Amino acid sequence: MKTYSAKPSEVERKWYVIDAEGLVLGRLASVVAMRLRGKHKPMYTPHIDCGDNIIVVNAEKVQLTGRKRGQKVYHRHTGYPGGLKSRTAGQILDGRFPERVIQKAVERMITRNPLGRQQMRKLHVYAGPGHPHAAQQPEPLDVAAMNPKNKRSA
Repeated sequence: MKTYSAKPSEVERKWYVIDAEGLVLGRLASVVAMRLRGKHKPMYTPHIDCGDNIIVVNAEKVQLTGRKRGQKVYHRHTGYPGGLKSRTAGQILDGRFPERVIQKAVERMITRNPLGRQQMRKLHVYAGPGHPHAAQQPEPLDVAAMNPKNKRSA
């Protein structure tokens, strides 16, 4: 008996849309990362991109548990001496690009190599309720119904 290994031509990709309103950030990111990698499929092969395309809408309404909104800090460096910049999760969510919180959470759950970058290109995150991918006919994916802990009321 041989072990099945998927070929890139055999992979069938679907489109899913997830409404992030009221969802817990880490739980949402883990579901999205699993779907991007393709680990939910029986044909999963570690060295092939088997994942689906994921659209996340209402990224600005994602929830963080505990006091993470004020205490979770994201660091970046400008490249100049003493150029370490820090922002809290709340500042980013209230700022100009709130979708970056979800992108970073998912990015840090995916492998840091060429395959991971290829998988991240299939993630589309939007701050508001609209998205330009209606032509792909995405299916809604209800993450809140998967586990009661996934949704958090204000």
